[in-house]
Amino acid sequence: MTDTSNTRSAESAAPAPRPSRLRRVMRYLPLIAPVLLWAVPCCVLLYTGQRWPLPVTIAGTALFVLGLVGMPLAMARGHGRRQQDRAAIVGDTLLGTSWVLFTWSVLLGVFLRLALTVAGVGESQERARTVTWAVLGVAAVLLAWGYAEARRVPRVRRVDVTLPRLGAGLDGLRVALITDTHYGPLDRARWSERVCERVNTLEADLVCHTGDIADGTAARRRAQATPLGTVRATRARVYVTGNHEYYSEAQGWVDLMGELGWEPLRNRHLLLERGGDTLVVAGVDDVTAEASGLAGHRAHLAGALDGADPALPVLLLAHQPAFVDRAAAAGVDLQLSGHTHGGQIWPFHYLVRLDQPALAGLTRHGARTLLYTSRGTGFWGPPFRVFAPSEITLLVLRSPHPPTSP
Repeated sequence: MTDTSNTRSAESAAPAPRPSRLRRVMRYLPLIAPVLLWAVPCCVLLYTGQRWPLPVTIAGTALFVLGLVGMPLAMARGHGRRQQDRAAIVGDTLLGTSWVLFTWSVLLGVFLRLALTVAGVGESQERARTVTWAVLGVAAVLLAWGYAEARRVPRVRRVDVTLPRLGAGLDGLRVALITDTHYGPLDRARWSERVCERVNTLEADLVCHTGDIADGTAARRRAQATPLGTVRATRARVYVTGNHEYYSEAQGWVDLMGELGWEPLRNRHLLLERGGDTLVVAGVDDVTAEASGLAGHRAHLAGALDGADPALPVLLLAHQPAFVDRAAAAGVDLQLSGHTHGGQIWPFHYLVRLDQPALAGLTRHGARTLLYTSRGTGFWGPPFRVFAPSEITLLVLRSPHPPTSP
Protein backbone atom coordinates (compact mmCIF):
# COMPACT_ATOMS: atom_id res chain seq x y z
CA MET A 1 0.00 0.00 0.00
CA THR A 2 1.53 3.32 -1.03
CA ASP A 3 0.49 6.86 -0.18
CA THR A 4 0.16 9.05 -3.28
CA SER A 5 -1.64 12.19 -2.17
CA ASN A 6 -1.80 14.83 0.55
CA THR A 7 -4.63 16.70 2.22
CA ARG A 8 -5.26 20.07 0.65
CA SER A 9 -5.21 22.78 3.26
CA ALA A 10 -6.47 25.67 1.17
CA GLU A 11 -9.71 25.35 -0.75
CA SER A 12 -11.86 27.83 -2.56
CA ALA A 13 -14.96 28.90 -0.68
CA ALA A 14 -18.19 27.21 -1.70
CA PRO A 15 -21.74 28.18 -0.84
CA ALA A 16 -23.17 26.23 2.08
CA PRO A 17 -25.72 23.61 0.99
CA ARG A 18 -29.33 24.11 1.99
CA PRO A 19 -30.34 22.11 5.07
CA SER A 20 -32.12 18.84 4.26
CA ARG A 21 -35.78 18.36 5.12
CA LEU A 22 -34.87 16.19 8.09
CA ARG A 23 -32.50 18.80 9.50
CA ARG A 24 -35.15 21.51 9.17
CA VAL A 25 -37.62 19.32 11.06
CA MET A 26 -35.00 18.48 13.68
CA ARG A 27 -34.76 22.15 14.69
CA TYR A 28 -38.16 21.91 16.34
CA LEU A 29 -37.95 18.38 17.73
CA PRO A 30 -36.37 19.32 21.08
CA LEU A 31 -39.50 21.33 21.86
CA ILE A 32 -42.28 19.03 20.67
CA ALA A 33 -40.79 15.53 20.73
CA PRO A 34 -40.71 14.96 24.52
CA VAL A 35 -44.32 16.05 24.87
CA LEU A 36 -45.52 13.77 22.07
CA LEU A 37 -43.40 10.81 23.14
CA TRP A 38 -44.82 10.79 26.66
CA ALA A 39 -48.26 12.39 26.31
CA VAL A 40 -49.54 10.11 23.54
CA PRO A 41 -48.82 6.81 25.37
CA CYS A 42 -50.19 8.32 28.59
CA CYS A 43 -53.50 9.15 26.92
CA VAL A 44 -53.76 5.85 25.02
CA LEU A 45 -52.90 3.64 27.98
CA LEU A 46 -54.74 5.48 30.74
CA TYR A 47 -57.43 7.81 29.40
CA THR A 48 -59.20 6.19 26.44
CA GLY A 49 -61.96 4.33 28.24
CA GLN A 50 -60.01 2.02 30.54
CA ARG A 51 -61.61 3.40 33.73
CA TRP A 52 -58.72 2.21 35.86
CA PRO A 53 -59.02 2.54 39.66
CA LEU A 54 -58.01 6.03 40.75
CA PRO A 55 -54.70 4.95 42.37
CA VAL A 56 -53.66 3.21 39.12
CA THR A 57 -54.50 6.30 37.05
CA ILE A 58 -52.64 8.61 39.42
CA ALA A 59 -49.55 6.35 39.61
CA GLY A 60 -49.47 5.83 35.85
CA THR A 61 -49.84 9.53 35.14
CA ALA A 62 -47.07 10.32 37.63
CA LEU A 63 -44.71 7.92 35.83
CA PHE A 64 -45.39 9.56 32.47
CA VAL A 65 -44.91 13.05 33.92
CA LEU A 66 -41.65 11.90 35.51
CA GLY A 67 -40.49 10.63 32.13
CA LEU A 68 -41.54 13.83 30.38
CA VAL A 69 -39.60 15.98 32.84
CA GLY A 70 -36.71 13.64 33.56
CA MET A 71 -35.76 12.65 30.01
CA PRO A 72 -34.80 16.11 28.67
CA LEU A 73 -33.12 17.04 31.94
CA ALA A 74 -31.03 13.86 31.96
CA MET A 75 -30.10 14.24 28.30
CA ALA A 76 -29.12 17.88 28.83
CA ARG A 77 -26.83 16.92 31.72
CA GLY A 78 -25.50 13.88 29.89
CA HIS A 79 -24.91 15.33 26.43
CA GLY A 80 -24.61 19.02 27.21
CA ARG A 81 -21.77 20.97 28.74
CA ARG A 82 -21.53 18.77 31.85
CA GLN A 83 -21.15 15.47 29.93
CA GLN A 84 -22.25 13.30 32.86
CA ASP A 85 -22.23 9.69 31.70
CA ARG A 86 -24.77 8.42 34.23
CA ALA A 87 -27.24 11.11 33.25
CA ALA A 88 -26.66 10.31 29.57
CA ILE A 89 -27.43 6.63 30.19
CA VAL A 90 -30.68 7.52 31.98
CA GLY A 91 -31.73 10.05 29.34
CA ASP A 92 -30.87 7.79 26.41
CA THR A 93 -32.70 4.82 27.94
CA LEU A 94 -35.79 6.93 28.57
CA LEU A 95 -35.65 8.21 24.99
CA GLY A 96 -35.59 4.69 23.56
CA THR A 97 -38.32 3.53 25.93
CA SER A 98 -40.61 6.45 25.10
CA TRP A 99 -40.08 5.96 21.35
CA VAL A 100 -41.12 2.31 21.54
CA LEU A 101 -44.11 3.10 23.77
CA PHE A 102 -45.18 5.93 21.47
CA THR A 103 -44.92 3.79 18.34
CA TRP A 104 -46.90 0.87 19.65
CA SER A 105 -49.43 3.02 21.48
CA VAL A 106 -50.29 4.58 18.14
CA LEU A 107 -50.26 1.35 16.13
CA LEU A 108 -52.07 -0.90 18.58
CA GLY A 109 -54.18 1.94 19.90
CA VAL A 110 -55.66 2.35 16.42
CA PHE A 111 -55.47 -0.99 14.63
CA LEU A 112 -55.92 -3.45 17.49
CA ARG A 113 -58.84 -1.51 18.92
CA LEU A 114 -60.40 -1.29 15.44
CA ALA A 115 -59.95 -5.04 14.94
CA LEU A 116 -61.49 -5.83 18.34
CA THR A 117 -64.40 -3.51 17.62
CA VAL A 118 -65.08 -5.01 14.20
CA ALA A 119 -64.84 -8.51 15.67
CA GLY A 120 -67.28 -7.54 18.44
CA VAL A 121 -64.88 -8.61 21.18
CA GLY A 122 -65.88 -7.42 24.65
CA GLU A 123 -67.23 -4.10 25.81
CA SER A 124 -65.54 -0.72 25.24
CA GLN A 125 -63.73 -0.80 28.58
CA GLU A 126 -62.52 -4.34 28.03
CA ARG A 127 -61.18 -3.47 24.58
CA ALA A 128 -59.40 -0.40 25.96
CA ARG A 129 -57.71 -2.43 28.68
CA THR A 130 -56.74 -5.14 26.18
CA VAL A 131 -54.99 -2.49 24.10
CA THR A 132 -53.15 -1.21 27.18
CA TRP A 133 -51.84 -4.63 28.16
CA ALA A 134 -50.93 -5.40 24.53
CA VAL A 135 -48.92 -2.17 24.22
CA LEU A 136 -47.10 -2.77 27.50
CA GLY A 137 -46.38 -6.40 26.57
CA VAL A 138 -45.11 -5.63 23.08
CA ALA A 139 -42.99 -2.72 24.35
CA ALA A 140 -41.42 -4.84 27.10
CA VAL A 141 -40.53 -7.64 24.68
CA LEU A 142 -39.10 -5.26 22.07
CA LEU A 143 -37.06 -3.31 24.61
CA ALA A 144 -35.57 -6.48 26.12
CA TRP A 145 -34.80 -7.91 22.69
CA GLY A 146 -33.55 -4.55 21.40
CA TYR A 147 -31.17 -4.19 24.34
CA ALA A 148 -29.72 -7.65 23.72
CA GLU A 149 -29.34 -6.83 20.01
CA ALA A 150 -27.54 -3.57 20.77
CA ARG A 151 -25.09 -5.09 23.24
CA ARG A 152 -24.13 -8.27 21.36
CA VAL A 153 -21.13 -8.63 19.06
CA PRO A 154 -22.51 -8.02 15.56
CA ARG A 155 -22.94 -10.88 13.14
CA VAL A 156 -20.77 -10.86 10.02
CA ARG A 157 -22.62 -9.95 6.84
CA ARG A 158 -20.82 -11.12 3.69
CA VAL A 159 -21.49 -9.33 0.41
CA ASP A 160 -19.92 -10.09 -2.97
CA VAL A 161 -19.50 -6.91 -5.02
CA THR A 162 -18.60 -7.04 -8.71
CA LEU A 163 -16.74 -3.97 -9.97
CA PRO A 164 -16.50 -3.89 -13.77
CA ARG A 165 -13.18 -2.01 -13.73
CA LEU A 166 -11.51 -4.24 -11.12
CA GLY A 167 -8.53 -6.11 -12.52
CA ALA A 168 -8.29 -9.89 -12.30
CA GLY A 169 -5.34 -9.64 -9.92
CA LEU A 170 -7.62 -8.06 -7.31
CA ASP A 171 -10.43 -10.59 -7.68
CA GLY A 172 -11.44 -11.89 -4.26
CA LEU A 173 -9.99 -8.93 -2.35
CA ARG A 174 -11.48 -9.05 1.16
CA VAL A 175 -12.61 -5.73 2.66
CA ALA A 176 -13.87 -5.67 6.25
CA LEU A 177 -16.04 -2.73 7.24
CA ILE A 178 -16.86 -1.52 10.75
CA THR A 179 -18.47 1.81 11.46
CA ASP A 180 -20.45 3.79 14.03
CA THR A 181 -18.92 2.03 17.02
CA HIS A 182 -20.07 4.97 19.15
CA TYR A 183 -18.06 4.21 22.26
CA GLY A 184 -19.84 6.26 24.89
CA PRO A 185 -21.38 6.52 28.36
CA LEU A 186 -21.93 2.75 28.63
CA ASP A 187 -18.44 1.29 29.01
CA ARG A 188 -17.99 -1.19 26.17
CA ALA A 189 -14.26 -1.91 26.37
CA ARG A 190 -14.85 -5.68 26.51
CA TRP A 191 -17.38 -5.45 23.68
CA SER A 192 -14.77 -3.54 21.66
CA GLU A 193 -12.23 -6.31 22.24
CA ARG A 194 -14.68 -8.95 21.07
CA VAL A 195 -15.59 -6.96 17.95
CA CYS A 196 -11.91 -6.69 17.03
CA GLU A 197 -11.44 -10.42 17.63
CA ARG A 198 -14.37 -11.11 15.28
CA VAL A 199 -12.88 -8.83 12.61
CA ASN A 200 -9.56 -10.65 12.85
CA THR A 201 -11.24 -13.97 12.02
CA LEU A 202 -12.15 -12.54 8.61
CA GLU A 203 -8.51 -12.40 7.46
CA ALA A 204 -9.23 -9.23 5.51
CA ASP A 205 -6.84 -7.56 3.12
CA LEU A 206 -8.25 -4.13 3.93
CA VAL A 207 -10.10 -3.09 7.09
CA CYS A 208 -12.12 0.15 7.03
CA HIS A 209 -13.72 2.24 9.76
CA THR A 210 -16.05 4.85 8.28
CA GLY A 211 -16.40 7.10 11.29
CA ASP A 212 -18.42 7.89 14.41
CA ILE A 213 -15.93 6.07 16.58
CA ALA A 214 -17.28 7.50 19.82
CA ASP A 215 -19.40 10.03 21.65
CA GLY A 216 -16.84 11.94 23.65
CA THR A 217 -13.24 12.98 23.21
CA ALA A 218 -10.40 10.61 22.41
CA ALA A 219 -8.95 11.17 25.87
CA ARG A 220 -12.25 10.27 27.50
CA ARG A 221 -13.07 7.17 25.42
CA ARG A 222 -9.52 5.96 24.86
CA ALA A 223 -9.92 2.75 26.87
CA GLN A 224 -12.88 1.65 24.74
CA ALA A 225 -11.14 2.54 21.46
CA THR A 226 -7.72 1.04 22.29
CA PRO A 227 -8.67 -2.52 21.13
CA LEU A 228 -8.88 -1.13 17.58
CA GLY A 229 -5.10 -1.27 17.66
CA THR A 230 -5.30 -5.08 17.66
CA VAL A 231 -7.18 -5.29 14.35
CA ARG A 232 -5.19 -7.08 11.65
CA ALA A 233 -5.21 -6.60 7.87
CA THR A 234 -2.83 -8.00 5.28
CA ARG A 235 -2.62 -4.66 3.44
CA ALA A 236 -3.93 -1.69 5.43
CA ARG A 237 -6.36 -0.34 8.03
CA VAL A 238 -7.99 2.91 6.95
CA TYR A 239 -10.29 5.37 8.69
CA VAL A 240 -12.35 8.48 7.91
CA THR A 241 -14.09 10.86 10.28
CA GLY A 242 -17.82 10.84 10.97
CA ASN A 243 -20.04 13.68 12.14
CA HIS A 244 -19.74 12.65 15.80
CA GLU A 245 -15.99 13.19 15.77
CA TYR A 246 -16.75 16.84 15.07
CA TYR A 247 -18.78 17.05 18.26
CA SER A 248 -15.79 15.78 20.25
CA GLU A 249 -12.47 17.29 19.14
CA ALA A 250 -12.05 15.43 15.83
CA GLN A 251 -8.33 15.99 15.53
CA GLY A 252 -7.83 14.04 18.76
CA TRP A 253 -9.53 11.04 17.15
CA VAL A 254 -7.49 11.38 13.97
CA ASP A 255 -4.32 11.42 16.08
CA LEU A 256 -5.39 8.45 18.21
CA MET A 257 -6.31 6.32 15.20
CA GLY A 258 -2.90 7.07 13.72
CA GLU A 259 -1.31 6.08 17.02
CA LEU A 260 -3.25 2.79 16.94
CA GLY A 261 -1.87 2.01 13.49
CA TRP A 262 -4.80 3.06 11.33
CA GLU A 263 -4.30 5.27 8.28
CA PRO A 264 -6.59 8.34 8.45
CA LEU A 265 -7.65 9.09 4.88
CA ARG A 266 -8.33 12.79 5.20
CA ASN A 267 -9.06 13.83 1.62
CA ARG A 268 -6.34 11.64 0.19
CA HIS A 269 -5.81 8.15 -1.19
CA LEU A 270 -3.63 5.07 -1.10
CA LEU A 271 -2.92 2.52 -3.80
CA LEU A 272 -3.53 -1.17 -3.15
CA GLU A 273 -1.65 -3.38 -5.59
CA ARG A 274 -1.98 -7.12 -6.12
CA GLY A 275 -1.39 -9.45 -9.02
CA GLY A 276 -0.33 -6.62 -11.29
CA ASP A 277 -3.57 -4.67 -10.75
CA THR A 278 -4.24 -1.56 -8.66
CA LEU A 279 -7.16 -0.24 -6.61
CA VAL A 280 -7.39 3.38 -5.45
CA VAL A 281 -8.53 3.50 -1.81
CA ALA A 282 -9.64 7.06 -1.05
CA GLY A 283 -11.28 8.79 1.88
CA VAL A 284 -12.88 12.15 2.68
CA ASP A 285 -13.68 14.00 5.89
CA ASP A 286 -17.33 13.98 6.90
CA VAL A 287 -19.56 16.54 5.20
CA THR A 288 -20.04 18.32 8.56
CA ALA A 289 -16.29 18.91 8.93
CA GLU A 290 -16.14 22.35 7.39
CA ALA A 291 -18.83 23.71 9.72
CA SER A 292 -16.78 22.53 12.71
CA GLY A 293 -14.29 25.35 12.20
CA LEU A 294 -11.27 23.02 12.47
CA ALA A 295 -8.52 24.18 10.16
CA GLY A 296 -8.05 21.93 7.15
CA HIS A 297 -11.11 19.78 7.85
CA ARG A 298 -13.64 19.52 5.05
CA ALA A 299 -14.97 16.93 2.60
CA HIS A 300 -12.99 17.35 -0.61
CA LEU A 301 -13.23 14.53 -3.13
CA ALA A 302 -11.07 16.20 -5.77
CA GLY A 303 -8.28 16.43 -3.23
CA ALA A 304 -8.76 12.80 -2.26
CA LEU A 305 -8.36 11.68 -5.87
CA ASP A 306 -5.64 14.16 -6.82
CA GLY A 307 -2.85 12.32 -8.64
CA ALA A 308 -4.76 9.05 -9.06
CA ASP A 309 -4.91 7.49 -12.52
CA PRO A 310 -8.54 8.03 -13.68
CA ALA A 311 -8.46 4.64 -15.41
CA LEU A 312 -8.10 2.82 -12.07
CA PRO A 313 -11.09 1.62 -10.02
CA VAL A 314 -11.83 3.66 -6.89
CA LEU A 315 -13.01 2.51 -3.47
CA LEU A 316 -14.13 5.57 -1.47
CA LEU A 317 -14.73 5.85 2.27
CA ALA A 318 -17.29 8.55 3.16
CA HIS A 319 -19.22 8.48 6.42
CA GLN A 320 -22.61 9.58 5.11
CA PRO A 321 -24.40 7.87 2.21
CA ALA A 322 -25.53 11.34 1.05
CA PHE A 323 -22.01 11.89 -0.28
CA VAL A 324 -22.72 9.39 -3.06
CA ASP A 325 -24.02 12.10 -5.41
CA ARG A 326 -20.54 13.61 -5.51
CA ALA A 327 -18.96 10.17 -5.74
CA ALA A 328 -21.13 9.24 -8.72
CA ALA A 329 -20.30 12.52 -10.47
CA ALA A 330 -16.61 11.72 -10.05
CA GLY A 331 -16.97 8.17 -11.38
CA VAL A 332 -16.19 6.38 -8.10
CA ASP A 333 -16.75 2.63 -8.39
CA LEU A 334 -17.73 1.80 -4.79
CA GLN A 335 -18.48 4.01 -1.79
CA LEU A 336 -18.55 2.58 1.74
CA SER A 337 -20.61 4.43 4.34
CA GLY A 338 -22.36 4.09 7.69
CA HIS A 339 -24.21 6.83 9.61
CA THR A 340 -27.77 5.52 9.22
CA HIS A 341 -27.62 2.65 11.77
CA GLY A 342 -30.25 1.06 9.56
CA GLY A 343 -32.73 3.23 11.47
CA GLN A 344 -31.71 1.60 14.81
CA ILE A 345 -35.23 1.58 16.30
CA TRP A 346 -38.14 0.99 13.92
CA PRO A 347 -39.90 3.01 12.53
CA PHE A 348 -37.20 5.69 12.73
CA HIS A 349 -36.04 4.15 9.44
CA TYR A 350 -38.53 6.32 7.56
CA LEU A 351 -37.15 9.55 9.04
CA VAL A 352 -33.63 8.52 8.08
CA ARG A 353 -34.71 8.13 4.47
CA LEU A 354 -35.71 11.81 4.41
CA ASP A 355 -32.03 12.65 4.95
CA GLN A 356 -30.12 9.87 3.20
CA PRO A 357 -30.40 8.16 -0.21
CA ALA A 358 -30.01 4.66 1.27
CA LEU A 359 -30.75 3.00 4.59
CA ALA A 360 -28.67 -0.17 4.39
CA GLY A 361 -27.15 -2.59 1.92
CA LEU A 362 -25.87 -2.31 -1.64
CA THR A 363 -27.44 0.24 -3.98
CA ARG A 364 -26.55 1.66 -7.40
CA HIS A 365 -26.23 5.37 -8.13
CA GLY A 366 -25.63 6.63 -11.63
CA ALA A 367 -24.05 4.58 -14.39
CA ARG A 368 -21.09 3.22 -12.45
CA THR A 369 -21.21 3.90 -8.73
CA LEU A 370 -22.22 1.35 -6.12
CA LEU A 371 -22.89 2.37 -2.52
CA TYR A 372 -22.71 0.01 0.43
CA THR A 373 -24.34 1.40 3.57
CA SER A 374 -23.65 -0.48 6.79
CA ARG A 375 -26.24 -0.63 9.55
CA GLY A 376 -23.38 0.11 11.93
CA THR A 377 -21.38 -1.90 14.43
CA GLY A 378 -22.50 -0.18 17.63
CA PHE A 379 -25.41 2.05 18.58
CA TRP A 380 -25.97 5.72 19.30
CA GLY A 381 -27.84 6.99 22.35
CA PRO A 382 -30.66 4.59 23.33
CA PRO A 383 -29.10 1.15 24.00
CA PHE A 384 -31.62 -0.60 21.78
CA ARG A 385 -31.76 -1.95 18.23
CA VAL A 386 -35.22 -2.90 17.02
CA PHE A 387 -35.55 -4.42 13.52
CA ALA A 388 -32.14 -2.94 12.63
CA PRO A 389 -29.43 -5.46 13.57
CA SER A 390 -25.84 -4.29 13.85
CA GLU A 391 -23.22 -5.71 11.52
CA ILE A 392 -19.59 -6.29 10.71
CA THR A 393 -19.41 -6.40 6.94
CA LEU A 394 -17.12 -8.48 4.78
CA LEU A 395 -17.17 -7.25 1.20
CA VAL A 396 -15.50 -9.56 -1.30
CA LEU A 397 -14.59 -7.61 -4.42
CA ARG A 398 -15.06 -9.47 -7.67
CA SER A 399 -13.62 -8.79 -11.11
CA PRO A 400 -15.61 -9.63 -14.22
CA HIS A 401 -12.33 -10.68 -15.84
CA PRO A 402 -11.34 -14.25 -14.97
CA PRO A 403 -7.79 -14.59 -13.67
CA THR A 404 -5.27 -15.89 -16.19
CA SER A 405 -4.14 -19.46 -15.54
CA PRO A 406 -0.38 -19.80 -14.86
